[in-house]
Amino acid sequence: MKQLEQKAGDYEELFASCAQGTLLALQEQFGLGDSKTLKAATAMPGIAHRGETCGAIIGAIMALGLAFGREKPEDIAAVHRTTSAARKLCKQFEEEFGSCNCRDVQHHIFGKSYNLAGLNEQIEFAKAGAAKKCRAPVGKAARIAGELILDGLK
Repeated sequence: MKQLEQKAGDYEELFASCAQGTLLALQEQFGLGDSKTLKAATAMPGIAHRGETCGAIIGAIMALGLAFGREKPEDIAAVHRTTSAARKLCKQFEEEFGSCNCRDVQHHIFGKSYNLAGLNEQIEFAKAGAAKKCRAPVGKAARIAGELILDGLK
């Protein structure tokens, strides 16, 4: 799990996308989804930079859906299994960062939050070390999701 956490952080720095960094590390670790799945995560950071759900959580939940999700409407057990894992992910993430909201996670890490919908604050965010500092929530979300996937495969 330590390597998964590291790889997710590396991808965060490469993509500058918490959702894609988290998702890609989990995809590679567990053979989930494909390039289109990763592409679908492009607009997910902070739900399109609105400060809403952290992209690391979204990428991790996407991976949980790929691992446990349903393919047929009647597969209610898969819905329960997937949403239960997602709630556990969120709870553990909140214990570490105080929230699953991007703006709150930013405040936890940087002491303030940024309006990433605006170019000036995107630049300020980058100058504040976002690529390095956002490794922590990305790595943690990937690690938690990876542990949940391993537990679910038992």
